[in-house]
Amino acid sequence: MPTDHLPPPFVQRMIALLGEEAPAFFAHYDAPPDIGLRVNTLKLAPEEYRALSPFDLDPLPWNPTGYRVLKSDSSPGIHVTPGSHLHHAAGLYYLQDLSAQAVAEVLDPQPGERILDLAAAPGGKTTHIAAKMQNRGVLVANEIHPKRVWDLARNLERWGARNVLIANETPERLAARLSEYFDRVLVDAPCSGEGMFRKMPEAVRDWSPEFVAGCAIRQTAILDTAAELVRPGGWLCYATCTFAPQEDEHIIARFLDDHADFELVTPAWKPGFSPALSPLPSSAGAGGPRPYEASSPQAGRGPGGAAIRLWPHLAPGEGHFIALLRRSGSAEASVPEPARPAHGLKNLLPYWEAFRAHALHLELPTETLHLVKSFLYALPPDSPDMAGLNIVRPGWWLGSFKKDRFEPSHALALALLPAEARRTVSLDAAAAGRYLHREAFRADGEDGWVLVTLDGRFPLGWGKRVRGLVKNHYPSGLRLL
Repeated sequence: MPTDHLPPPFVQRMIALLGEEAPAFFAHYDAPPDIGLRVNTLKLAPEEYRALSPFDLDPLPWNPTGYRVLKSDSSPGIHVTPGSHLHHAAGLYYLQDLSAQAVAEVLDPQPGERILDLAAAPGGKTTHIAAKMQNRGVLVANEIHPKRVWDLARNLERWGARNVLIANETPERLAARLSEYFDRVLVDAPCSGEGMFRKMPEAVRDWSPEFVAGCAIRQTAILDTAAELVRPGGWLCYATCTFAPQEDEHIIARFLDDHADFELVTPAWKPGFSPALSPLPSSAGAGGPRPYEASSPQAGRGPGGAAIRLWPHLAPGEGHFIALLRRSGSAEASVPEPARPAHGLKNLLPYWEAFRAHALHLELPTETLHLVKSFLYALPPDSPDMAGLNIVRPGWWLGSFKKDRFEPSHALALALLPAEARRTVSLDAAAAGRYLHREAFRADGEDGWVLVTLDGRFPLGWGKRVRGLVKNHYPSGLRLL
């Protein structure tokens, strides 16, 4: 077994858990990691993307929008990876671990709901939730780390989601403001990252039994607070990318002991899902978990309740643990104060209206517009009042007011359908590549803002045409190098 580079206590524990399956589990470390791709259904259907994809795609059994990339398009001297392709810049897909793509499917968000992703960066599961919501409802994406929250914002911007509020807060402060507000809450818990050992050597370096124990303490506190945010009758999903029972089954068993108003629920069982350790080990038990037995779920239920494990030797991806819980009751979600319009917007609205009339076929109700400093946002309908909380983006960022004009944002461009723009410029792949290098180009037409698209279908960003020359307004920080 190729275990020399893995921490000995980790190896010993996995042998004890997996028994005769341990050699197959450790053998996966000899293979290169899978590349997972999830199609953005805010922009196109999965079958549409398969028809135009330059990659050989193998469908996932647990996510109808997810694929394993088997082969990348290449030509002599050139190899185009999924992360450097024009389709990625246009937000047509998100690159996400294959097993991680099961989490939002288990959470099962619905359009029109109020949903919270409590530990959202870098945005894989958040973008999946946003796609399933189809821009209807309120999605709060929270990330406590001040640097990672901007990675989250950039990924959501490229995804083209319009109904997302991005927060940089502690779970406790969110719970104090939004208690019992959400229909569904996802806790993608910070964990020891054992499922990332194949992709991230630093995860192996940082691992220790003490680190696992510390993660379990944090996870317990986060999950307890998350429970306060779920309305009666609502759903709570807990997920990790670690194999440690101390961070998985132990956490759920203790939570159920302490929260009589929650129950573990069986999600729809998909090929590749395996049952959690059986039985769910009690956090108070002295003996720890019994060895894992690779028995098939009966009637959609795995032994030990309904929690799921995805093992990398039994299914594509790096491995995950997922537990779906439901809160008893059927009361309506709490209704906090609605968001309040900011002062000063009235005097600036003419600049926005002038831009909208010039550049967009899009109506946004004035009561949803929100000003933060010079930045204009469109809030999702029925957004809660988040004043006093650290909010990075309170809604769809439309653009910024300058001295005597309105300048549109990249987030506005990437969330538009081409038909929602009055002026568009269609570029082929070669010209689009030059645009992503921030080159200007010539295109005849009326002066003013134009939406630059790939093949007339997929927005890439803004340009501003002056006498046939389109000046490039692609964000400099995103320039394709």
